Amino acid sequence: MRVLIQLRPSPDLVAAVADPGQTATTADVADGLPGVVLDPSFVPVAVPRPVPAPGGDPLSLDQPLDFSLAAEDASVLVRGEISDDELSTRVALLPTLRSDVVGIFADPVIESSFTCGGDAPVGDWRDVERLIGAAALQAEGLDGAGVALAVLDTGINAAHVARHLGRGVNLDAERSWNPSSVSGRPGEFEVDHGTMCAFDTLIGAPQASLIDIPVLLSSRPGGSALDGLLSDAVAAFAHLRTVLDAQPADTRALVISNSWGSFSPRWDFPPGHPGNYSDNAAHPFNLIVASLDRAGADVLFAAGNCGRDCKDGRCAYPDRPIVGANSHPRALSIGGVDVTGERVGYSSQGPGRLAARKPDVCAYTHFSGSKAFGDGEPDSGTSAACPVAAGLVAAIRTHWPASRLSPSQLRSLLRRTAEDRSEVGYDFDYGYGVVDAAGVLAALQRRAKRVASLIS
Repeated sequence: MRVLIQLRPSPDLVAAVADPGQTATTADVADGLPGVVLDPSFVPVAVPRPVPAPGGDPLSLDQPLDFSLAAEDASVLVRGEISDDELSTRVALLPTLRSDVVGIFADPVIESSFTCGGDAPVGDWRDVERLIGAAALQAEGLDGAGVALAVLDTGINAAHVARHLGRGVNLDAERSWNPSSVSGRPGEFEVDHGTMCAFDTLIGAPQASLIDIPVLLSSRPGGSALDGLLSDAVAAFAHLRTVLDAQPADTRALVISNSWGSFSPRWDFPPGHPGNYSDNAAHPFNLIVASLDRAGADVLFAAGNCGRDCKDGRCAYPDRPIVGANSHPRALSIGGVDVTGERVGYSSQGPGRLAARKPDVCAYTHFSGSKAFGDGEPDSGTSAACPVAAGLVAAIRTHWPASRLSPSQLRSLLRRTAEDRSEVGYDFDYGYGVVDAAGVLAALQRRAKRVASLIS
């Protein structure tokens, strides 16, 4: 089984891992662990320590937390493999054999959220552009200009996106990042799932700066062409933390679109095990997601395609399929509707595992758009809905950086203004409803007037 090992080495090694200007290797951090085959290609990642309010619970996700990367607080992750027939023994023994071992966690396979449906497209991307109010947003100068928008997927083909959008694409090659096993230049990957996601972000935020992070192209023994390991997402989020920290505090804006998730408990420890990912707020990746939110990033995840009406064939969770970070209370979990506003049958329903009220909201999918899979094939799945919502968030961030509107406040705004599709308020099919850009824009204008009146 592939695992992540959390270590607390000497403070100087922790500082070297946390410093983007230095390079520390797995051999530097862990000089061999009994029964673990360490992966030397994985660059160790620093995990911040959550710091709760006085008297609070450090693992609670329902209270404000700060996160410390100071050498005396942070820990370090390395990647390795433990034989399945020795798994339980090694997991129990390692912390007793090595005092620097903090914990051993699942490193599950992550896969693109394709759709199981074979239906023809419903409408096209121009319908989506109209429905999310792109023209009204752009009239207010909300077009994503200057906003960093990271697409974590299979890589982007910028030429294809530009050709089918009919306009240029702002690709930020300098801040893009590849896992160690992935070769290729930002914006020049094969046309595939990541190209679809990039296209869909730009429907609402045409001037956003795309950061290309092909986490789903990383190779693993026995893997397919379009999956990766959660550890690669851990490393990607660590890179994005450096991107965020380098931005001026008063204009900080980073939107992270994730159209992938874990479909099967096969790769995970069972719920209740300290190394579990799906239900465990203390898993290092779930902590890192919370730390990015606290630092000012907007994190969005596809809810997944395990809806009861038409679930993806890979869905192996018997119930509550929105798992791990896709159900994180400090991320937006995005379900899918078609351009008529009806939920698509494959869109995963709640409750979520880390937070019950998932998905948060729905966005549009199953439309003719990028043509990444052929002329007659739709941009589909919650894979398309998530970047459509990410584009809306990036548009808002043009003039409303995290210093003016925190990620938590923006999540609340999107939920509060969503078009309710039920008679009972929140429900596990649609969440709070379908994203409503007009409602968001009106709320932002009211907020700006209130702030102006207080200043005057």
